Amino acid sequence: MNTKNVLIGLSIITFFSAFALVPQDKEPWEIPAKYKNMTNPYTDDIDDLVDYGADLYDKHCASCHGDDGIGDGSKADELKTYPGDFTSDEFKAFSDGEMYYMSIIGRDEMPNYEKKITDEEGRWAVIEYIKTF
Repeated sequence: MNTKNVLIGLSIITFFSAFALVPQDKEPWEIPAKYKNMTNPYTDDIDDLVDYGADLYDKHCASCHGDDGIGDGSKADELKTYPGDFTSDEFKAFSDGEMYYMSIIGRDEMPNYEKKITDEEGRWAVIEYIKTF
């Protein structure tokens, strides 16, 4: 084999290997109707709520979703699917209730957080915090 053929072969392998390393997106979320129209009942002091949410996010979410919510946390590479980007227009288009369902109820690799974040105010605090990204 000549050098040119080797380089072409390596280029092809590299090109297709890159696609194998990109996390695959999941099917769209099927969110029950009762969640779609939910709204945050804890809006009296939104700044304190966001601060509370930041603490909970750092504890429970940042390892997968990253410090800036772009899906680059320290555990993200261990996942079969991309954990999502909270800064994206696509994510920001979800209603508060849809974000609640995805973040607290979860599915597949996104765990359920009802037992880890037991107070309802804390759950909504996380939602308000991720909306700041």
